[in-house]
Amino acid sequence: MIEDRGRSGDIMAERRQLFAEMRAQELDCIRLSTYRTACKLRFVQKKCNLHLVDIWNVIEAFRENGLNTMDLNTEFTVARLEAILSTIFYQLNKRMPTTHQINVEQSISMLLNFLLAAYDPESLGKISVFVVKMALATICGGKILDKLRYIFSQISDPGGIMVYSQFDQFLKEVLKLPMTVFEAPSFGYTEQATRTCFAQQKKVSLNTFLDTLMSDPPPQCLVWLPLMHRLANVENVFHPVECSYCHSESMMGFRYRCQQCHNYQLCQDCFWRGHANGSHSNQHQMKEYTSWKSPAKKLSNALSKSLSCASSREPLHPMFPDMPEKPLNLAHIVKYVGGSVTLSPLLSPPVNSLLESSNHQDEEHSLIARYAARLASDAQQAQQQRVSNDISFSLDANKQQRQLIAELESKNREILQEIQRLRVQHEQASQPPTGTAQQNPTLLAELRLLRQRKDELEQRMSALQESRRELMVQLEQLMLLLKTQGPGSPRSSPSHAVSRPIPMPTQSESAGTTPTHTPQDSLMGVGGDVQEAFAQGPRRNLRNDLLVAADSITNTMSSLVKELNSEGGSETESNMELVSSPTSDLLAQMTTKPRAGGIFHGWGYVSFCQ
Repeated sequence: MIEDRGRSGDIMAERRQLFAEMRAQELDCIRLSTYRTACKLRFVQKKCNLHLVDIWNVIEAFRENGLNTMDLNTEFTVARLEAILSTIFYQLNKRMPTTHQINVEQSISMLLNFLLAAYDPESLGKISVFVVKMALATICGGKILDKLRYIFSQISDPGGIMVYSQFDQFLKEVLKLPMTVFEAPSFGYTEQATRTCFAQQKKVSLNTFLDTLMSDPPPQCLVWLPLMHRLANVENVFHPVECSYCHSESMMGFRYRCQQCHNYQLCQDCFWRGHANGSHSNQHQMKEYTSWKSPAKKLSNALSKSLSCASSREPLHPMFPDMPEKPLNLAHIVKYVGGSVTLSPLLSPPVNSLLESSNHQDEEHSLIARYAARLASDAQQAQQQRVSNDISFSLDANKQQRQLIAELESKNREILQEIQRLRVQHEQASQPPTGTAQQNPTLLAELRLLRQRKDELEQRMSALQESRRELMVQLEQLMLLLKTQGPGSPRSSPSHAVSRPIPMPTQSESAGTTPTHTPQDSLMGVGGDVQEAFAQGPRRNLRNDLLVAADSITNTMSSLVKELNSEGGSETESNMELVSSPTSDLLAQMTTKPRAGGIFHGWGYVSFCQ
């Protein structure tokens, strides 16, 4: 008796601690009862680590503890309930990584106290199977669709039709959860709740049940259930929007937008607590958002919906067959153990009575003989199947090896592409001026001006190269003329002098000269004397060579002038005209006003080009 009182005292103390921590969250300040109830049950769910357990884990725990074979009205003790909770949380810890292990004992104690506060307030120490299944299926984690399907399987008949009395019992038990967190005035059980949920339907199938409870809005007595699942889904949703009341730069969770005030949005804390400012009022209609979409994405979605022929509204749930699936019939299972035939204990009653009856010994022996023959044939088929499986296994192994090689080759190509990309990125990163210029418009303009200046200089260089070549050609003709009219040679006739025109470069040659040509290229077609004088050796200076050539020409011209001056009369003038005719261009250049890039030497001016 003393131990029971001590245990009861510990349970009450832990229960008071749980509710004290819930009050510390200031959840009673939430203005709307639906959100208040959902937040409180969500707090209990997370405090007991039940949000980490889905409905399938709960069903497996029921199977391990034999609840699936028990009648729904069967009652068991608190110790049995504690064993069920231990199975749930110890299995949870096995699935969790070592860095996220939970305190199993604390979770069991908190959940046990909450369930006893809801379903055993008088401390009788008894609880029914139906209550445990409905309570844990409602408050556990997971998808609401799976939870509602399991609940329907417990309140429906074998034909897949809901039993109204069972649904009424479900409402009684599940609405004790809001009552436990002090929300009885809003979500207490009433006798009219069942009729208000399914007012028109006489036969409620699984699809009708899901349509009703997952609709928007759901039945008023269960409106907190889907909201609790939406709370779990939006806890980590980020909205890059400023709250119009508290002016926080972003929101987490729900976001609410006023349908009357322009661009008036509230975070969930401000909306739940009824905060308002400016022209906004709490009476205005607000729209709840569970995600954030950029204006561009909203526009694309609107366009896709408008252009789509089919309806863009997705169904609330997939359609399920009206008749539930029948379980497998294992009545005729026969086991072959140690060379003997043993019948399964799951045989149907007619077969059992047949085997137990002494009047049907012949049927029993014949039945065993048939089963033995079937097992022998099955063993032979199994051997053949094993051989074929070995062959297929070897083929599959070769196929897997080929697939592995293909995957490795594909990954190798990806690695090479990544190396090439990193190399290009490194080369681009090693050229900061280019990157800076691409980002600075002033530097871009300066680069364009420099490129334009470079093109102009290249054109100027091309023109100078062409002028140099023309000058070299004229010098070559003049040197040939001087050689033929030297002191030791016979004088040329006027007709002979005139008949030697100076070859000029063609238009194609002039246009084809580029600043990239070497100085030696511009001497193409020039005689050997000029090429020798202007040949560019490893240590030759073009300027000096040009000066030497100019000196040679000046001396030769001086000698020629002196010789011609020694002649008399009209013959001298005629010869001077004939001699000066082919060299008029050169003499004109030599007697013109000096330009940049030229020098005075001797009696005339010589133009040169570097």
